[in-house]
Amino acid sequence: MQTKFTRREWLAVTAGAALLTGCGKDVPVVPSTVSIVRVPAYDQGVYDTTRRLLAEHRLDVRGRSVLLKPNLVEFEPESSINTNPLLVHAAFEAFRAMGASSVRIAEGPGHRRNTLDLADAAGYFKIVPDFEDLFVDLNLDDVTQIHPSRQFSRLEKLYLPHTALSADLLVSMAKMKTHHWTGATLSMKNLFGTVPSGIYGWPKNVLHWAGIPECIADLHAVFPRQFAIVDGVVGMEGNGPIQGTPKRVGVLVAGSDPVSVDATCCRIMQIDPYKIGYLRLASGEVQSHLTEENIRQIGESIASVATPFELPPDLPGLRLERS
Repeated sequence: MQTKFTRREWLAVTAGAALLTGCGKDVPVVPSTVSIVRVPAYDQGVYDTTRRLLAEHRLDVRGRSVLLKPNLVEFEPESSINTNPLLVHAAFEAFRAMGASSVRIAEGPGHRRNTLDLADAAGYFKIVPDFEDLFVDLNLDDVTQIHPSRQFSRLEKLYLPHTALSADLLVSMAKMKTHHWTGATLSMKNLFGTVPSGIYGWPKNVLHWAGIPECIADLHAVFPRQFAIVDGVVGMEGNGPIQGTPKRVGVLVAGSDPVSVDATCCRIMQIDPYKIGYLRLASGEVQSHLTEENIRQIGESIASVATPFELPPDLPGLRLERS
């Protein structure tokens, strides 16, 4: 039987997550911790940087199961579409060193059916030893019917893979990219890969029908035990998430509150987080976790790494105005 986190154990890790359930204005906001770490290139230094990053957040995963969820989209290893496999392996080794009982890697691509071939083309077999033994295709996993704790979309229930639901910690390892429909695709949008195409089809058009921002907010509510690591070493700007162009930022952004992590990423990209629909929904009426004053920033400052991304052609109004 898997050991589950108690409420007390997870309070420090997911500080503020419980406040996303519609609390009133008089309830004090617990600041979320988000780190920005410089990573100039995908090289061996990524391993030490990732270990130090996780240590800063004091995650206790001893004896617990960890699931790494990268963003695997297309067969272009030299592009900026997919989460870099070196970073995923660095996180894998770091969590193992921290005493996790198991660390696995999982993805459910929305555009491609042959997931292992996709991972191979993206360089995962080359970088991650015994990758096939560690990997779970979420598109084909057994599922459980789940009713989101907060429902935003038209979907009253979701069928989600056991591997993702049973993990003690789900680590969303997204790529820092613009998105032609949502404006930005970061750690929360990356949860679309937990929705099995074996049930919802390719490319998961049911989620589009139900409302993309709303479904992202639903999924965020379904997985309360999360940690986010956004790969911004080289991101994608313009007509993302597939047809954009590479954008070098040279950072990793990480934290236990995906709303605050994604809001921080948006500010780095010079995108207004208040104009990203799923962030507004997931942060609740008070929207406290979108506010810089309620985010405890460690590492680099946003100003020191800010890199304006070219916006999607149809979404010019997302630009963050300078104060």
